[in-house]
Amino acid sequence: QVQLVESGGGLVQAGGSLRLSCVASGSIISINHMGWYRQAPGKQRELVATITGSSITNYADSVKGRFTISRDNAKNTVSLQMNSLKPEDTAVYYCNANIWRGGPRYEYWGQGTQVTVSS
Repeated sequence: QVQLVESGGGLVQAGGSLRLSCVASGSIISINHMGWYRQAPGKQRELVATITGSSITNYADSVKGRFTISRDNAKNTVSLQMNSLKPEDTAVYYCNANIWRGGPRYEYWGQGTQVTVSS
């Protein structure tokens, strides 16, 4: 069994910062890419940022220069530092990881953490 557990969401004023963290636990052999996605009310889930096992990063245009994704391979964690937050960043943020437990690799998701940015 594998679990992804997010933390760090909350309410912040526009211009503020939050840091999200996600830890993967269970019988994990290795983790390939990890990432953060978000879903605002009435909208589809969208990519925020991803990071490969060798720390190559990719960002949505809407967050470039404001958000930074990082990972700690030894601790199976991925973090998202969010600065200069805007009301349009309000969403439920989900952690994602491509995990190998032996056999096929699977995509796993966390339960989500709410981020609300007030204007």
